[in-house]
Amino acid sequence: MSSTKKSSPRSRATGRVTLADVAQLAQVSPITVSRALRGERAVDALLVARVQAAAKELGYVPDPAARALASRHSAQVVVLVPLLSNALFVDVLEAVQRSLRPAGYQMLMGVTHYDANEEEHLLRELLQHRPAGLLVTGFERNEATRQMMATSGVPCVHLMEVSNTEGVYSVGFSQTDAGAEMTRHLLARGKRRIAFAGAQLDPRTRQRLAGWRTELQQAQLYDPQLEWLNPAPSSMALGGEMLTQILQTQPEVDAIFFCNDDLAQGALLAALRLGLAVPERVAIAGFNDLTGSDQMLPALTTVHTPRSEIGTAAANMLVALINREPVACPGVDLGYRLVVRAST
Repeated sequence: MSSTKKSSPRSRATGRVTLADVAQLAQVSPITVSRALRGERAVDALLVARVQAAAKELGYVPDPAARALASRHSAQVVVLVPLLSNALFVDVLEAVQRSLRPAGYQMLMGVTHYDANEEEHLLRELLQHRPAGLLVTGFERNEATRQMMATSGVPCVHLMEVSNTEGVYSVGFSQTDAGAEMTRHLLARGKRRIAFAGAQLDPRTRQRLAGWRTELQQAQLYDPQLEWLNPAPSSMALGGEMLTQILQTQPEVDAIFFCNDDLAQGALLAALRLGLAVPERVAIAGFNDLTGSDQMLPALTTVHTPRSEIGTAAANMLVALINREPVACPGVDLGYRLVVRAST
């Protein structure tokens, strides 16, 4: 194949290698190039190989905006998550990407930082790219964002929580039930002064808090002074600080349920420094079963959440919606699993 070619008017004007350039080098029509690069089965395998070789030689990069305009079908999916510093959402995103790419879609990601106004601003910008679908975290958002989502005509799947509302698509689990189950476990261990330590105070943390509160109320052991809530971002350092504060203020506390594993990991390290026996003096439990929890001393009791499974199932559901295929179950509850280790 000769690499000598005449530059098309468009490539001369913009410096960008175009579909026409690839077609000229491969000696096929532009429509054949388009179909070959999209992976359409009707294109002869030899032609596909020729087109791919030409595209590689020229360094051709498809223009997704032009493709979306021409086909009225974008190859981009908007994914909105609260944070990237939390391994929870990294696991979800990796699973989403693994599922979307074979289906021909790319992630267009936005980070909301748990800020409803920032989420609104991001969504307003990203919808201008005419995405094929939306993946958003949870259900709590401001009215302007709800309205944009409702009127955009873009299929949407909600992550990490589950709804049975008609017309709503979601993949997750009951955060409230998971919080309640951990509390029942601590009660079964004979603990009676169980504190709840929450940070960030996002909707899912508040749902775990509600599960903890309900179980203690039913056991007639609820004390509002045992709710330790801090809007600061969740971290190991904060977990150590919260352990010290709780035990100094409420020395009768015999168990602490932390809303996230990084808090609980920090608390275990602080207990080790302070010489506190865990779980004899105070039991410590976490949530999400993050990396390293099973390596703590003692190993951390926690709730394992199916982050990767949620990302995969949500992405597959969204692709089905984009393709206008039937979705058998619009609200998929993947559950959770109590992981009992030595810290309780």
